Amino acid sequence: MSNSRDLLIQKRHDSKLGGGQKRIDSQHAKGKLTARERLDILLDEGSFQEIGAFVTHRSSDFGMDKQKLLGDGVVTGYGNINGKLVYVFSQDFTVFGGSLSETHAEKICKIMDMALKNGAPLVGLNDSGGARIQEGVVSLGGYADIFYRNVQSSGVIPQISAIMGPCAGGAVYSPALTDFITMVENTSYMFVTGPNVVKTVTNEDVSSEDLGGASVHGTKSGVAHFTEPNEVVCLKNIRQLLSYMPSNCEENAPSIPYQKGNESREALAQIIPDNPNQPYDIKDVIQQVADEGSFFEVHKNFAENIVVGFARLAGRSIGIVANQPANLAGVLDVNSSQKGGRFVRFCDAFNIPLLVFEDVPGFLPGTDQEWNAIITNGAKLLYAFSEATVPRITVITRKAYGGAYDVMNSKHIGADLNFAWPTAEIAVMGAKGAAEIIFKREIDSADNKEVAWKEKEKEYSDLFANPYRAAERGFIDEVILPEETRDRLIKAFKMLENKVVNNPKKKHGNIPL
Repeated sequence: MSNSRDLLIQKRHDSKLGGGQKRIDSQHAKGKLTARERLDILLDEGSFQEIGAFVTHRSSDFGMDKQKLLGDGVVTGYGNINGKLVYVFSQDFTVFGGSLSETHAEKICKIMDMALKNGAPLVGLNDSGGARIQEGVVSLGGYADIFYRNVQSSGVIPQISAIMGPCAGGAVYSPALTDFITMVENTSYMFVTGPNVVKTVTNEDVSSEDLGGASVHGTKSGVAHFTEPNEVVCLKNIRQLLSYMPSNCEENAPSIPYQKGNESREALAQIIPDNPNQPYDIKDVIQQVADEGSFFEVHKNFAENIVVGFARLAGRSIGIVANQPANLAGVLDVNSSQKGGRFVRFCDAFNIPLLVFEDVPGFLPGTDQEWNAIITNGAKLLYAFSEATVPRITVITRKAYGGAYDVMNSKHIGADLNFAWPTAEIAVMGAKGAAEIIFKREIDSADNKEVAWKEKEKEYSDLFANPYRAAERGFIDEVILPEETRDRLIKAFKMLENKVVNNPKKKHGNIPL
């Protein structure tokens, strides 16, 4: 009996050592934590339960039968984050560079299946050299098995990917299929083809960091939703992110206890500048309306002309989408439409109500936008809002012009309540451009064209650059004072909490991808 006990204890010890102390030291020297150290930070203390610690690969080619390490390069299991069940896998770079083998993939698939069956989030910590070359097509099949499960789980359970080292080739597609990707600055990268292949095919000289580092994906491509300065911050960020979402699509958005107080926010009355062309920061509005310190921004450094993120309103989790007048005047373009549409669909999938702050002068004009399919991409945001069945409320703070008015969660595409501040301007276009078209003849024939133009601009502005025409039609449910916004929203979302929508029967829609 003692021999068998000793054997188990020895195997547990060997499994925890991964690729050995020397490789653990090497991992630390690169500023990286080990697979198990990462799980210790991610999960509630003492909650991790491992599954598959003694799994080894089945390959015998290229001398692999003489190199068998327990766990085979990935630590898998389950634990708690903020007391709630989550399933996790953490790739171990100290074992065969974290490369994916047949058994490595099977371990991940087992955890994914359990997460789906039990309705709990999946968090993957990626740190891998890619497919294990010695296994050939078997490892490629393992990737495809994972991809398939990512798709089956999509919209059923939240899936979060952390990139904490290399992630190249086929390995990038699993994170791309998950809901959120977070990267660590200077120690992680993602690309389909690496610098050597790029050099061979296109003759471009580029480093791994410049090709697919955290900065590139956080600002240029938008692949990464979050970039963090180190692994500890990255892992704590995931803990916070999960606090805004339910465990699965059958649950309501989480709510924390809230003590009602004075909900008036006088500072909002001073936010909109007197000059309609002067910018202001929409995040100041969000901070005033949301519970103090609760706003958690997503895609902070990508497509900054739109702001998206989670917040709490009277303790309830909500998703916020807001035009940002401080960047590109808040116009919609290719990137902001994609960013907004993706976020809206996530919130709708997981029963998180949507709050929209609107100040949009239209879509960004230009050949660059048209050639990069602003039509199709703008339609993605339109589709996402139109499809969403969660409670949806819009607050128009200033401009709501043209087709962008329709797209930003207007009454016409199914919004439940649409509020406007007295500063709202709901029109086909700005007064200056409209006057130029409508009153062209009068302006051209006037003795003083500049004066005539100003007069006609004021005439159009007085008629349409306000919220009251839309309110008369019922397109705006209520014109409210800015300081009343938070109180009205708390009551409105409370009223909408039992909303039910029965959509037409179909297999699925065909979103303009």
